[in-house]
Amino acid sequence: MHRMKINELARQLNISARAIRFYEEKGMIRPGKDPGNGYRLFSQRDALRLRIIVTLREFGMGVGEVKQLLELLDRGLHEEAVYVLEQQRSAMFDRWMEGKRNLDAADFMIRQLQGERGPEWEDLFELAGGLKHRRQLRDGWRDTWDFDSRAAVHDELVSGTDSSGGRHLAYTTTLRMMVERVLPAPGERGLDAGAGTGNLAGLLAEAGAAMAGIDQSMEMLKQCRRKFPQVEARLGNLLSIPYLDGSFDFVASSYALRHLTPEQKPVALSEMKRVLKPHGRICIADLMYAEEGSPGNDLPVMDVADTVIGSLDTPVYYAHCQELLEWFGRNGYLAAVHPISGAVHMIYAVPVQRGPLPAEAGEIRP
Repeated sequence: MHRMKINELARQLNISARAIRFYEEKGMIRPGKDPGNGYRLFSQRDALRLRIIVTLREFGMGVGEVKQLLELLDRGLHEEAVYVLEQQRSAMFDRWMEGKRNLDAADFMIRQLQGERGPEWEDLFELAGGLKHRRQLRDGWRDTWDFDSRAAVHDELVSGTDSSGGRHLAYTTTLRMMVERVLPAPGERGLDAGAGTGNLAGLLAEAGAAMAGIDQSMEMLKQCRRKFPQVEARLGNLLSIPYLDGSFDFVASSYALRHLTPEQKPVALSEMKRVLKPHGRICIADLMYAEEGSPGNDLPVMDVADTVIGSLDTPVYYAHCQELLEWFGRNGYLAAVHPISGAVHMIYAVPVQRGPLPAEAGEIRP
């Protein structure tokens, strides 16, 4: 087997010998040594490994992440390696979206400067403040529920079959009602935002949709991929959906909105709108307050305890149906609220200009 000295390998890969020594110092490659003179000797396997390292670095991965990925692959831990790549992709997408928003802001400033009236500085200040606030909200999200630890028992918990007595009585009914409301046409592309173990995405896929699902929990995504291999499961959260603009015909989200603060909810809705095609519709179901006023008149303590999976000490932020309807109205949608069971409600929204109009638009029935 032909073995190369460091300068020969450097020429073959078009990198510097110094870079090769650096990766060796980091423990990412381990060349053999010539027993006669101690010179490094590199095999074709070493060359392939270096090509992988250089390629991943070109993709924007840090040295530590590349080393971690290679170690996982060496140990045959492919699912864990996928997680590392998913994390990197999510970070890359966030940087790309941040750059896109900054470009949009620069274009806005250029248009202002080219206009007859000149720059409206207050508009620019407001735009900059909005971008900063959105970034803070997006970066401030934390998984306080530790969904990774719940993934293995999630389906038992929501179905009410677990021995601990956990209950989520409206879960199956809610998902089926969402599928009936969305009514995907064959081949339509849909997104399950906050997919968990993929139960909603799986039902929508069975109905004929080409489904993708995002979740911030890699353990939940593992369950989703195992149960529904036809669903494209991807790491991400509702505040930064890792897909390009106009990617989907519809977005559905079940029992996820309550994990976002009141300030974060509009960001999530804006992200859903961003990834939709012009005719795209949105379907959301969760425990919600039907009316403004005291939370206690709509979500009594017993109802919350019986219906929510998780500790009552874990923060939840139930949406108000009316506030969601107002957001949809301001953003060009016609929306309807459909009570399902107790405090569980579904909101279905379509663009005003296109698509079938939902029945009883804007109405909240008792």
